[in-house]
Amino acid sequence: MKPENVLILPGWQNSGPAHWQSRWEMAHGYRRVDQHDWMTPQRGDWMARLEDVVLAADGPVVLVAHSLGCMLTAAWAAHSKNSARVRGALLVAPGDPEREELQGLLPSWSPVVRQRLPFPGILVGSRDDPYCTFERAQGFAADWGARFIDLGNAGHINADSGLGDWPQGHAWLAELMKDNP
Repeated sequence: MKPENVLILPGWQNSGPAHWQSRWEMAHGYRRVDQHDWMTPQRGDWMARLEDVVLAADGPVVLVAHSLGCMLTAAWAAHSKNSARVRGALLVAPGDPEREELQGLLPSWSPVVRQRLPFPGILVGSRDDPYCTFERAQGFAADWGARFIDLGNAGHINADSGLGDWPQGHAWLAELMKDNP
């Protein structure tokens, strides 16, 4: 698969330079799906942007989502007529916009879309993620039909988690790319 067809889907407020998504983008040439508004994200706007990028790709794509990017993946897949262009998705640390403290900040993201994904997925969750309980992450994986991986106590699986280039995560991505040429 061409590196530019691996689409990086950051979450709310984007992923900074020390985040594993940014490191993978720089190291491997993957393409970030830039959103118009990272600070006050609207689900419909983000879905439209992802649709545009998937349609512009010159072949099948693999999605690499973090936090709200996981919610974007589920919402987009449930509504797009182009989800067959996706070979798989690595879903990391889904943020839960239905949490009381996030509902007012992310109103357009509730309810969470919980339909089965029409492509293979791997969801990596953390036992101490401040934005999603471990049980909710497991529930999202089950509803979306994604294989669940328990990363232990890894926080929000972001730059603060100290993962660096996160080679284990990249191996899971490679597995998705290999299984789905």
